[in-house]
Amino acid sequence: MPRFCANLSWLFTGLPFMERFKAAKEAGFDAVEVLFPYDCPAQEMRDELVWNDLTFVLMNCPPPNATGGPQGFAAIPGLEDRFRRDFDRTLRYAQVLKPRHIHIMAGAAEGAKAEACFTENLRWAAARAPGQSLTIEPINRHDMPGYFLADYDLAARILDAVAAPNLGLQFDAYHAHRITGDVAGTWAAHGDRARHVQIAGYPGRNEPAGGEIDYPAFFARLDAGGYAGWVSAEYGPAGDTAAGLGWMR
Repeated sequence: MPRFCANLSWLFTGLPFMERFKAAKEAGFDAVEVLFPYDCPAQEMRDELVWNDLTFVLMNCPPPNATGGPQGFAAIPGLEDRFRRDFDRTLRYAQVLKPRHIHIMAGAAEGAKAEACFTENLRWAAARAPGQSLTIEPINRHDMPGYFLADYDLAARILDAVAAPNLGLQFDAYHAHRITGDVAGTWAAHGDRARHVQIAGYPGRNEPAGGEIDYPAFFARLDAGGYAGWVSAEYGPAGDTAAGLGWMR
């Protein structure tokens, strides 16, 4: 069975943020991720991780734009300086939180210039933080209209072009189903590049049970293939988070 991680941006949202770490541990998780931890003091979050004996798996880059601007801009030509400033801010948080992975968001863009921009920014980031694992994630355009990285073959091409040992694929089964309609086939083609996995039910993006994605079969495939990373529960609970965790058993 895979090792499951709780996404505290999605789970236990009925609790104040800092109380979610303890709730995740009590629910049976040994690891957590937080998409955008920038609104909270990093040391306070680190204390919660230590007190509850939790591994911190992942955070996103860049920090969210408080003015309603783009969520991610690593693939947007002309914003290279802004990406690099915000990447450095992310690294300052990472020095305290010690995430296994940092997910670099591409933003809304298209075309060859965007691909070249994304590739160069990733190459720069990988060299800037050689000891930090970085990921890129294909995200479907139904949930995030215009998102540049919405294709697994494109992600593979960019990873090959960057060719950095600390850059890999983030595989979200929900997004994979939205993009390809074939989670098993997409994993067969690209799973060897995956450093981190996220899950949610389809349709609805609720608990990963029932629905159109055969998660027992997917988990068995991960085990059979020797996947050693974390599998993060990144979904909106249909009700109380703890009451809906039966899928973990």
